[in-house]
Amino acid sequence: MAGITLRPMRADDVEEIVRISKATGFFNPQEVEVAGELALEAAEKGDASGYHFRVAIRSQQVAGYVCFGPTPLTKGTWDLYWIAVDPQQQRLGIGNRLMSLAEEEIRLQQGRLVLVETSSRALYEPTREFYKRLGYQEVSYIPDFYDKGDGRVTFAKVLPQGGANKMRP
Repeated sequence: MAGITLRPMRADDVEEIVRISKATGFFNPQEVEVAGELALEAAEKGDASGYHFRVAIRSQQVAGYVCFGPTPLTKGTWDLYWIAVDPQQQRLGIGNRLMSLAEEEIRLQQGRLVLVETSSRALYEPTREFYKRLGYQEVSYIPDFYDKGDGRVTFAKVLPQGGANKMRP
């Protein structure tokens, strides 16, 4: 999409990451706080923090971000921790672009499997559909994980090392 630039997060992006996290209406105050803390840590230590933050810039402002990192004690498994797009900038393909960037960077780091966890609440149905559209498959469900009536849904995607973006049997 024209007019969108993707780049690594800078320290001056942290406030915008917090603002976007709040504005989506998907994250509770504690989650917004954690997103800000992780962004600060990544701003201070870069990718060595274990949190790879990338931002989408549109009209010279942060329009969205993605955060991902290698899963500790695994070979080639990565977690997608956060993805959020400013509500005023949604439906422009920014989330798709951020996910594609994250997957490509993971693949270039010898990543082979991406895991994403999200809520089972009805509010998150569009989020779950987003992951499915991008080729992620639901691999687990834990009822009442986050709270009573709020289960954890885990999606996974095997990254190609030169093939199609589909889970292997």
